Amino acid sequence: MTKRLIVTFFASLFLISCNSDDPFAITSTSVGPLTQESTVNELETLFKGQKVVSKTNPQGAKIGSDAIEIYENDAQLLSLKPKTDEKTSTIKTIQIFDPRYKTEEGITLNSTFKDIKNAYKISKIETLLTSIVVFVDDINAYFTIDKKELPSELQFDMSAKVDEVHIPDGAKIKYFMIGW
Repeated sequence: MTKRLIVTFFASLFLISCNSDDPFAITSTSVGPLTQESTVNELETLFKGQKVVSKTNPQGAKIGSDAIEIYENDAQLLSLKPKTDEKTSTIKTIQIFDPRYKTEEGITLNSTFKDIKNAYKISKIETLLTSIVVFVDDINAYFTIDKKELPSELQFDMSAKVDEVHIPDGAKIKYFMIGW
């Protein structure tokens, strides 16, 4: 019995330590290997084995604080927006493109509105021209849902205030963003 307890303890410890090293884990302060303190000049090291692409114009000058894209093979994983143009800048926003990235509650790019509201407290919902944005402060995330997912009377009314009750459970996520 004692051996079984010891084995169970170490197996649990092993599983917990493996989960913390998940390259696709999203928390309120990290996305995979990227943390709130990570800088632009660390990206090549953090995403070793992936392609890090910085947007530049033909003359090689940066265009504002443009996106830095992370690819695995030819598939885009993330799009990062730095706070400034400096190499020492930290990251301001992260757009998730790969459904392997998931929160501790299991939310991914393939989740539905129901999944989000069951996992987290929704902080705010904003209505835009063609979409709505659902904010979840617990994980510093926001999810964009196309207005086409809403009932028809809300799709074309620009002044309509959209609440949780108006969003169908099966509404799909269009964009999944983390903002620090």
